[in-house]
Amino acid sequence: MKILVLNCGSSSIKYQFIDMEKNANLLAKGLVERIGLEMGEFTHKPATGDKHYVQIPINDHEIGIKLVLDALLDKNHGVITSLTEIHAVGHRVAHGGEYFKKSMILEEKELTEIKQLCELAPLHNPANLLGIEVMMKMLPNVKQVGVFDTSFHQTMPVEAFLYALPYKYYEENKVRRYGFHGTSHKYVAPKAAKLLGKNYEDLKIIVCHLGNGASICAIKNGESVDTSMGFTPVEGLVMGTRCGDLDLGALLYIGEKENLDFKGMNTLINKKSGLAGITGKSSDMRDIEAGISAGDERSSFAFKCFCYRVKKYIGAYAAAMNGVDLIVMTGGIGENDIHARAEILGNLQFFGVEFDADANNVRGEDKLITQPNSKTAAMVITTNEELVIATDTLELVK
Repeated sequence: MKILVLNCGSSSIKYQFIDMEKNANLLAKGLVERIGLEMGEFTHKPATGDKHYVQIPINDHEIGIKLVLDALLDKNHGVITSLTEIHAVGHRVAHGGEYFKKSMILEEKELTEIKQLCELAPLHNPANLLGIEVMMKMLPNVKQVGVFDTSFHQTMPVEAFLYALPYKYYEENKVRRYGFHGTSHKYVAPKAAKLLGKNYEDLKIIVCHLGNGASICAIKNGESVDTSMGFTPVEGLVMGTRCGDLDLGALLYIGEKENLDFKGMNTLINKKSGLAGITGKSSDMRDIEAGISAGDERSSFAFKCFCYRVKKYIGAYAAAMNGVDLIVMTGGIGENDIHARAEILGNLQFFGVEFDADANNVRGEDKLITQPNSKTAAMVITTNEELVIATDTLELVK
């Protein structure tokens, strides 16, 4: 079964086309960017053959998705001869609220629920929904499946997800911790356990998904019991442009000082904070580490704040689970940043992490980075969220 996986953002579409009957063989992948701007960009990469790149106006998502389908069919860089070879489409959907506790085949009832959840994830769900609606229009006879970032975390106990606000805001408005990056946490944790030769459901695992967006998840006996992102993806760790945990009194104080409305405060904590806010220059950890090498003090501050927050959450989740057997590092920073991993894991001997600096000299590979005798193992594990979406889609459609 060949499955098209779509991840639609407000101005972009990421996609992979996977043959799930042949060991999840990736046939093609690509990216549509700058949708709605004066000039868009489209990159298509078949598994075999040359990359196809074009700059072209892309006014809306319908035009963007048509570019994707045309590329898959193209006689030079395509991988199918007919759209009937697309057997199902799996969609990444950011927020599933309490309604979507697992991946689901999408029909009108489900689309109505996703639409109602747009107010909980205004930066993500509307774009996800648009992609679903366009694909239903273009491929009306093909099953569409929604895979939700939040669904993996629906096993959290009430003490982990409930905020200490008047209870009516949970009852009436569903204000609670939801968590995100669920597809990544769900993928890498059992993968790491298998590589370690352990039973996933017997372990206490802390997964650190570290990238421009970052979150940590505590997984006990195969279930998410806590995670650092909350009602929105702004809570928790220091991120590229998001502030993470913040005293709300400080936000109100700044809002009053700067005469910011709610939209302005939202922009401040989501787009102007984090690593970019501290450095005043960049949200990219590679730029920050280059700044450290050049003697830039604020780059050093940003790096230390990022790593400290991760280490603090690891300690908190080890306490919450009464121990930890395995720590997993994944995501763009987690998989590739040798220095950040060393800073985070290099001084955790007090609960059994015997860090191996030589083994840590690795980028983008699955590898154990603690000593063989380490009571708590730590691993670098490459994530593949698209494969999770394709796998869930296959199970539901079959």
